[in-house]
Amino acid sequence: AKVRKWIPCWICLESGYLVIRLPDSTTIRVMKNKDSHQIAGWKTRVDWEAIRVRLVAGAPDAWHEAFTDFYETRLNLRYLHPIKVLQDNGTFQGEGFSIVAIQCSLIEFLESTEQGTNYRYVRRGDVLGAYEYKASQDIFVAFLRDRTPFSTTFDEASAQDFYIGVRCGLLPEARTKNGWRIRAKDPFGSVADVANRILYRDNFQEALLAYIKSYGNKLPREPQLQQAFIRKFDSLCE
Repeated sequence: AKVRKWIPCWICLESGYLVIRLPDSTTIRVMKNKDSHQIAGWKTRVDWEAIRVRLVAGAPDAWHEAFTDFYETRLNLRYLHPIKVLQDNGTFQGEGFSIVAIQCSLIEFLESTEQGTNYRYVRRGDVLGAYEYKASQDIFVAFLRDRTPFSTTFDEASAQDFYIGVRCGLLPEARTKNGWRIRAKDPFGSVADVANRILYRDNFQEALLAYIKSYGNKLPREPQLQQAFIRKFDSLCE
């Protein structure tokens, strides 16, 4: 009879791979099945396809469930909870740059979900498909200019200025440009002072949470938002 020997090992998930590390430091990477790819907490492509059928069929409460279990869970775990950790444990010595960098990434997801568009890297000569985009600037500016409560602070020009001075400074270099400064909070509740190029990152976060709540209220009632939501999550499962 064959003798089986059990070997202690360390197992984790990294970027879509099951990673096994043996005691001799040998590392084995096993590609996960696409159906097991997690898109919102423990929710996978299989879970999305199951609720998608109910969404298309108009099942009662399906849209509330989709918002809570997929959209909100994804936002909480990948954006909102990390921001809260930084806020709660901050020293006012630079964590604001990390907070706003996450906020800038979140803005692109929120707006592209509202539009139902998806980013695709294109090479010279490639043609974008329907509901695809290749540059984030228009997406980012549209969110600040058009979405409540940000639209009361930003117009086209100031949203462009924010994109260039804040978003494009933070993501590659953890800095702002063109005179923009990050402060923690405005006592009067402003998300930004665009004339003096000051961003109040905690007020900005409160405005993002208000937008998310409003979006969740509109989603069950607006077919255009629903179609866009399905396009976005279909893409996340690819």
